Amino acid sequence: MAATKTSLIDSKGLTTQNESESLPSLLSRLGDDLVQLFDTKLALLKVEIKEEANAYTRGAVMIGVGAIIAAIGFGLLNVAVAFAVSTLFAATTLSEAAKYALGFVITGIFYLAIGSIVISVVKNRLTKYDPVPHRTVEELRKDKQWLKNEL
Repeated sequence: MAATKTSLIDSKGLTTQNESESLPSLLSRLGDDLVQLFDTKLALLKVEIKEEANAYTRGAVMIGVGAIIAAIGFGLLNVAVAFAVSTLFAATTLSEAAKYALGFVITGIFYLAIGSIVISVVKNRLTKYDPVPHRTVEELRKDKQWLKNEL
């Protein structure tokens, strides 16, 4: 069976080749095109997953920083409480240790507040983040529709 080629001009004004090819040749080309299409879609999916992993990594680092700040505040607050309790039983007038305890309490509360704010803000950002790779899903829907129309 001899292949014949004719030039056609499509609706966009581009010249195309119309070939009378055998069915196995056409199926082979279709298979190659589908493999290339899915390779492209897989590359897009990898890029989107990498972007999302980076966003979650940044969020996790910020939560870690907030947790460290809160842990410092918790430690300072515990030391302050220990000083305060010991001074309450030691004397009824404010001693030098009580003054230190008040300083520790104020500092501990400050660090706890900052750590809590950082954790809360980052957690809210992460809950609003949608991990679905929308571009890949949309491209796969288009490809599915195209395949249905072509077959």
